[in-house]
Amino acid sequence: MPDVLVSGETLVDFLPDHPGPLADVDSFARRPGGAPANVAVGLARLGEAPWFWTRLGRDPFGDFLGETLAEQGVPDRFVEHDPEAKTPLAFVTHDAAGDRAFTFYRDGTADTRLEPGGVPDAALDAVEWVYVGGVMLAAEPGRSATVELAERARDSDCEVVFDPNARPELWPSGGFADAVVELLDHATVVKATPADLDHAGFAVRGPEGLAEAVCDRGPHTALLTLGDEGSYAHATPEAPWGAGSASHSGFDVDVADTTGAGDAFTAGALAAFAAGVETLNEVLSFANAVAALTTTADGAMTALPDRESVDRLRES
Repeated sequence: MPDVLVSGETLVDFLPDHPGPLADVDSFARRPGGAPANVAVGLARLGEAPWFWTRLGRDPFGDFLGETLAEQGVPDRFVEHDPEAKTPLAFVTHDAAGDRAFTFYRDGTADTRLEPGGVPDAALDAVEWVYVGGVMLAAEPGRSATVELAERARDSDCEVVFDPNARPELWPSGGFADAVVELLDHATVVKATPADLDHAGFAVRGPEGLAEAVCDRGPHTALLTLGDEGSYAHATPEAPWGAGSASHSGFDVDVADTTGAGDAFTAGALAAFAAGVETLNEVLSFANAVAALTTTADGAMTALPDRESVDRLRES
């Protein structure tokens, strides 16, 4: 039985053949994506295949994604198929420095139609970790389903890992900060970037202050990814690994594409937690190695490494 349940969107990323505005791109490469899907596949690649609660359209893109999840070893117990909705799409653009922007086609798509109660209490009683992401909070009924899942997971004594994953394009009328606050009532671990927290209304600057501010809202642990500066973590005495802080400067690799690096970090951290790693330093080292290797190839899910590759990087 898996130790982890991941919940959220699975979509198709279209990656441009060169940097620049979307209107100037002539061709795209199709890649499977979605932050929760990347986390689920990342865990499977690392030997910790999770349950994955997601919803795909009954269309060619949904078939492609369903086949990909199966090929990557993700169990299909909670993979739903919607006969009335399309699969979501995201077009990715990036500049010369690798910074990305997204154009989503996600109005009424299958992932937004997850409904509360899709994961039974017995499944939550069987796992120790539940992951939820912020993209699902942007539309109903997926938002209510995500909040309800997190609430029931806490009632089942699961650790709830929340990635706000700010995507301003999905919140044209605002409301992201309120959605994050609502989820923080149920999260025990938050993985975020400073930009995510800025969009969520955290006015504090610097990783130390931000991590402490997150924990002041209820979670016992905050994991901050800092791009090429590595990562930082802070935990309160309520954390299973005890109170403390840690940082890691990251690994020096040849970067090809940063898409999915944060999701890879989350998968690495979850794999470390599920395996019983007891120190934040070890968690950050492992998670940073997973993220670094993901940036060395194009795409997000397709670039996720296995545990052997991670161990080699850490030992080099």
